[in-house]
This record gives sequence, structure tokens and C-alpha cells, in this order.
Amino acid sequence: MIFMSVLLTSCVKLLLVPSYHSTDFEVHRNWLAITHNLPTKRWYFEDTSEWTLDYPPLFAWFECFLSYVAKLFDPNMLHLDNLNYASEATVLFQRLSVILTDLVYAYGTHQCSMSLKSGWKTEVVLTLLLISNVGLLMVDHIHFQYNGFLYGILLLSVANMIQGKYLKGAFWFTILINLKHIYIYMGPTYFVYLLHNYCFDKVHKSSSFKDLLNSFSFINTAKLGAVVIGVFLVTYLPFIDQLGQVLSRLFPFKRGLCHAYWAPNIWAVYNVLDKGAFISAKQMGFNVTSSPAVMTGGLVQEFSHSILPNITPFVTLIITAFFMLPGCIKLWSYGNSRDNFVRSLILCSLTSFLFGWHVHEKAILMTIIPLSILSIFDREDAKIFLLLSAVGHYSLFPLLFPRSLIVVKVLLYVVYTTYEFYSLSYLFPLRKRQHYTLPLLNFYESFYLFSLVPLFLYENFIHSFLGLSKTLPFLPLMTTSVYCSFGIIYCWAKYFKYFFENDKSKIKK
Repeated sequence: MIFMSVLLTSCVKLLLVPSYHSTDFEVHRNWLAITHNLPTKRWYFEDTSEWTLDYPPLFAWFECFLSYVAKLFDPNMLHLDNLNYASEATVLFQRLSVILTDLVYAYGTHQCSMSLKSGWKTEVVLTLLLISNVGLLMVDHIHFQYNGFLYGILLLSVANMIQGKYLKGAFWFTILINLKHIYIYMGPTYFVYLLHNYCFDKVHKSSSFKDLLNSFSFINTAKLGAVVIGVFLVTYLPFIDQLGQVLSRLFPFKRGLCHAYWAPNIWAVYNVLDKGAFISAKQMGFNVTSSPAVMTGGLVQEFSHSILPNITPFVTLIITAFFMLPGCIKLWSYGNSRDNFVRSLILCSLTSFLFGWHVHEKAILMTIIPLSILSIFDREDAKIFLLLSAVGHYSLFPLLFPRSLIVVKVLLYVVYTTYEFYSLSYLFPLRKRQHYTLPLLNFYESFYLFSLVPLFLYENFIHSFLGLSKTLPFLPLMTTSVYCSFGIIYCWAKYFKYFFENDKSKIKK
């Protein structure tokens, strides 16, 4: 089944080769040029292009490896001053490189399926849910990125953790965060789970403090530390004399609270509340000032709120840590529950998505992909997955803004979402007949999802028909982000509650 799934999705990906690509295409072309032509000591200082290298060194080495293959397609793409270069050979190479590195994602999916040992549910349903994920198709194969390759390593790590191969799981996760540091948001879950099940290798719910100390394994802790520290040393030792510069690239706090295309999180709502408060204050005669449309201009930059308190990176860090901490404490009490390890990963990812600094809308996939695993085992996980997947994938639509892509993105979205609802409603049949609702969802959740239809019509047709494209060009983007944020916040709150109440394990040990 895995072979057929990969083959079919690869055919779709090949059809998308000539489609629109975003500025991320130029970002990665420039990184190919940087890593191919310059010594490592200049990689993180090069700034000929505005798209400077801002991923960890392991990903830079990945780009360096690709550059030698790229040279066979078109050497001109490797010239540092060839900005925005996109010959047919360059486009073909870049697209094919994503398709081929997606084999890592296919392998991670296969390993995850094998580790779960649930027959056709994992071999067919889960495989299709993961391999044909519409978010990855839109983000990687149209917009352009290498997320499939990275999620493959995540799935490989999760598979090892489920199997109890803790050192391997830790190794692959450490590799992952040294490829793309955003995955560090999952770190608290790995830390607690490994501490409980590997460093304290004989902990039980009834263990006293003395038993806890006696169960501590110095050997296991040393092994784990050697794996994690070893990967970091190999990654950063060649850059040790420029570590400050590397870190300043990895954590560019001056990029602002929100990304250019708004992620549907708490800050999207916060920005709109501030804008509404500003307009109300002006109408009531208060002397207030505001920068012109900085929150809705679609730009990557810092800005100040007009009425509400300004949000700093430190504030987002504190809020994110505050909401992660209870879940990590609860995870400790669940012991070696594989279900709740994955649920904790999901909660950490979703919490960072909602409250983090400069969150990209693409980061919603960090929640949807792991939740796919649990959706085939538990009815409640399936319900939240269906809602979160539908709204989360829809929130990616603004990334594919050319009107020529409307049919493509809608068709991909509808086909995938239909399969989700069909397959999971087959796994979890309705106990009684429901009227006017989607499978597994209640009336209000169904109404919320059906309302995406008029939202889509407004965003793509009505807004321009009303002549608002010039005066309020980013109103559709703002509306989409805020509307989708309500659904994602709802899923987070519901899943947060479910995590604390559920201690049953359905993943076989």
C-alpha cells in the first residue's frame, strides 16, 4: 500500500512541477549558491540576497549536498548574484529534489505504520492520511519547501519512541531540530518522556521519592546525553567561532509578532481586537495614533499596537511555557503511555502555534501530522483531527494566492478532506443517525466548517466584486486568519481537556 500511495501522490506532484512557486523557491536557490561557493565560515554572514541562510547547519549541509546535483541541471543557479533566477532546468531540479526527498517521509510513514501493528488501519488508512496530506502538497509542491523530508524524520523518531527504542528516537529528534529549529517546541515532551522512561527506568505511579531516586539510571542518562550532545557538537563545532552570528540568524526576533501571511492563532485575534479598539477610540474622540495598516499589510516587520499592550518575544515565551507546563507534568503521571506521548507532542506543537512569536501558518502541520496517527485509534482524537485538519488546511489557502490556483487548491482540499471524513466515519460508525451534521462532528462544529464556503466565496470573488481590492487589499487575509483561529483555538481547548482526562492506551505495546 505504501508503494502505491507514494506512486500516485508522486504523479500528482509531477503535474504540479510547472505551477506557481513562492519566494521560498528563491530562498532555497540562494542557499544552494551560498553553500556551494563559500567556505563554512561565511555561510551565515553572506547577505547579497535578502534571503539569508537562517536554518541550522545540518540543513545548510543538506543544501550543500543538493548543490552538487543542481550543478548538473543548470550551473547558473549556483551564482550568488543570480538573484531570482528560475530557468526551466532550475525549476525542474528544485521540484524533483522535493519529490525525491519525500521518500524520507514515505519511509517514516512506513516505520510508523509498522510500529503501531494495527493491520489495515495503519497500512491503509493511516498511510493514505499521511502520504497524501494536502497541506504538504500545497506547501511543498506548490508554495515550495522541504517539509516532507523533515516530517519523515519526525515520524521515524516517533516510531522509535513507540517501539521503546528511546536512544534512536532521541537521536532522530535531535537530528530534526538541528535541521529546522522550530521543532524544538516539541522538546519538552521528549524531555519528560525520556526522563521518565529511560533515565528513571523503573518508575511507577505509586513510586515513592526514595524509589524514584533508586530507579535513576546513570548509565542510561549518560548514553542519552552522549547522543544528544554528540549531535549538537557535530552540528555546531565547525561554526563555534561564529556561534553568535548563527544564533542571530536562527532567532531573528526583529521580524515581528506575526508573519506576513497571518497564522490563524491568538495573535491574529489580538491584532484585530487592537484595530477595533483603535477605531472605536477614534470615533469616541480620543487622541490615538497608529501606524498605517501595519497589522494587515502582509509585511514581515515589527509594529506597535495602538491600544492593547505590545507583545514582545519574551511575553510569547512565557505564555507558551505556561500552557505547556501542565501538560508536561501530566505526561509524567501517564508513565510510558504511547498514546499520551503523541498527544503531548500535539499539544506542545499546537500551544506553540497559538502563542509563539512570528509563527508561520505552515506550522499547523506540526500538529495535524502527528494527530493523524491517533485519529485511527480513538474516536475523540478522530473528531478533533477532522475539525483541525479541515480548518488548518483551509488556512493555508492564502499562501496560494494566484487566481489560477483556485481550482487546483480547492480540488486537492476537497478530495483529501472527503477521504478523511469517509475513512474515519467508517472506523468509528455513528451510534445514532445525525441530521445536518458532518460525520463525527456535532451541529455547531459542522456549521463552522460549512461556513468556510461563504468565507471562500467572499475572499476570492465578492471582495473584488465590491471594489474593495484597492482600498482594503488584505481584508480577506485578515478575515480568513481570524475565522480559522477560532476553530484552532477551540480544538486546542478541547484537546487540552481531553488530554488531562484520558489515561487509556490503545496503541499496542
